[in-house]
Amino acid sequence: MTANDLFAAARSMSPAMLHRLETLVSCESAPGSLPHLSACADLLAGWGEEVLGRPARRVVVDGVPHLLWPAARQRVLLLGHYDTVWPAGTVRARPFTVIDDIATGPGVCDMKAGIVQMFAALSLLADTSHIGVLLTGDEESGSVTSRGLIEREAGRSGAVLVCEPSTAEGHVKVARKGGSVYRLTVRGRAAHAGAEPHRGVNATVEVAHQVLTLLALGAANGGDTSVTPTVLSGGTTTNTVPEQASVAVDVRAWTGAELERVDQAIRGLVPRLPEAALWVDGGINRHPMVAELAQPLLDATREVARSIGVSPPEGAHAAGASDGNFTAALGVPTLDGLGAVGGGSHARDEYVDLRRMPERTALLAGLVDRLTAISPAFR
Repeated sequence: MTANDLFAAARSMSPAMLHRLETLVSCESAPGSLPHLSACADLLAGWGEEVLGRPARRVVVDGVPHLLWPAARQRVLLLGHYDTVWPAGTVRARPFTVIDDIATGPGVCDMKAGIVQMFAALSLLADTSHIGVLLTGDEESGSVTSRGLIEREAGRSGAVLVCEPSTAEGHVKVARKGGSVYRLTVRGRAAHAGAEPHRGVNATVEVAHQVLTLLALGAANGGDTSVTPTVLSGGTTTNTVPEQASVAVDVRAWTGAELERVDQAIRGLVPRLPEAALWVDGGINRHPMVAELAQPLLDATREVARSIGVSPPEGAHAAGASDGNFTAALGVPTLDGLGAVGGGSHARDEYVDLRRMPERTALLAGLVDRLTAISPAFR
């Protein structure tokens, strides 16, 4: 199929892709909700078998289902996730909606449209025997059960293409910040908040001190590093000095050295209140994805874009992390952001530009076709 034919074929699939996108967004895949994840995996397993001509291996780890279509001599791995950040029931309040070629709904951009485009692109290829596909069910909760599977499949691949969303301009992602996740837990001493507050050690106050210290850790690097307190909990009743409190912390940085600096600082935190005790759990989760590793794949992507008559995408640096961080850390050439063009991931205004779905589908198909024609020693 010529480049022009590829793009034309992708355009003809627009109605089918729209229907599938509505179906997939309506099939909720809430983080950690095993019944919802299993139902969504069932749907995707059928779509994948249809285009790849082979059934998925359903890899279940701690109850979380992941879908794998391995190839015997795997030159390219297409990687994505089907879980979202949205709790079950969100789709009833914010159903899939299309207004002026803009689609909205929970998970539409991150990354259900990317999955629809991935399967559409595979259907345009004459030979999928050297292409592996992996769709995981826990990326949004840290890839705890899928990381080993991701790294194993990446290690036997010549290149990894991640179908997470592009930037709002359509740029692909050549670099990503690394990330760490922590939980700080404080143990104080309970007391009556009205009669004898002085006898207590207020764990919530101690956590407040630590939150301000954490914010300063990010500011120390000029703002390039983010140290963000997120989920906060503490106390039992309104008339009791809190005996225990905790805060979750999200860290993002461009270099491994910076992640290590923050890690050491967090592990070195000391309580401010006398008699308070502090524990730190967690650590570095994903190392940064560096641009140099992605450059050959970006060059190939731009060549394919020219051949199908669309503007070559630029390579963007993204502050958020993805499973591409894991594959790049292994030294496997990795290019991210090959999914839908849209924005608002993890926000209520999450959207996808439907007009660009055929273009992105053709681009992915052309890139995969080019890479599978190259020697397995691409990297």
